[in-house]
Amino acid sequence: MKYITTIGEQEYAVELLEDGQVSINGEVCQVDFQMVGDQPVYSLLLNGQSFDALVYQDEDEWQVSFQGEMYVAKVEDEREKRLLAAMGTMVSEHQEFFLKAPMPGLVVAVPVESGQPVQKGDVLLILESMKMQNELRSPRAGTVGRVRVRAGDRVEKKETLLSVV
Repeated sequence: MKYITTIGEQEYAVELLEDGQVSINGEVCQVDFQMVGDQPVYSLLLNGQSFDALVYQDEDEWQVSFQGEMYVAKVEDEREKRLLAAMGTMVSEHQEFFLKAPMPGLVVAVPVESGQPVQKGDVLLILESMKMQNELRSPRAGTVGRVRVRAGDRVEKKETLLSVV
């Protein structure tokens, strides 16, 4: 599994490998990460060295207290980040947003219907591509306009699926 972790202005490519190994920007480390008790305290063994960290998860970010410093980290699934970039994350609040298929695939579910109000981040459609299901989310609050597809439909890349007004 690959993730993009952003701390401040710095991005890190993190890949979870087998046997407790993690690749961070291509550098492989041996890691063991365990929660200690009922508190958000974690014990981290990194290449044989022991560390403790306090870890709190908010809605969109992680707050990590590590070696006396507080870090705020945003962790995104690499696929999800690419999907958001393909959909265009800079969506005007005043224009109609057209959700387009970021890749060819099969519509698994459309949990919204025309006229339904949605919030930013709500799932608009689930698209299966390359045996993986991708949740396509609303980039802003609004109302679902015309839904052009339904579960079971095959779609092509850049095909308009629905709109949010």
